[in-house]
Amino acid sequence: MEIMQVVGRMVCTQRVPGLNHMDLRILRNNSGKKLVAVDPVGAREGNWVFTSSGSAARFACPDPSTQTDLTIDGIIDFWLPDG
Repeated sequence: MEIMQVVGRMVCTQRVPGLNHMDLRILRNNSGKKLVAVDPVGAREGNWVFTSSGSAARFACPDPSTQTDLTIDGIIDFWLPDG
């Protein structure tokens, strides 16, 4: 798991069937790299979230056959980031 911040949303009208109507979010990790994640929890821009990656990311989705390697697992209600 990794803590990241939501910096935006992504809209894609053409998707593989496994993504169905899952929301996509743009996340920034602690090194500043931007990544795209599937969002089954409804995170908003500015939220801090924790994520799962790799094959574990599929099991954080309502349907484990979802084709993803990064999923938002939850929204952090309170956390003071380092620095």
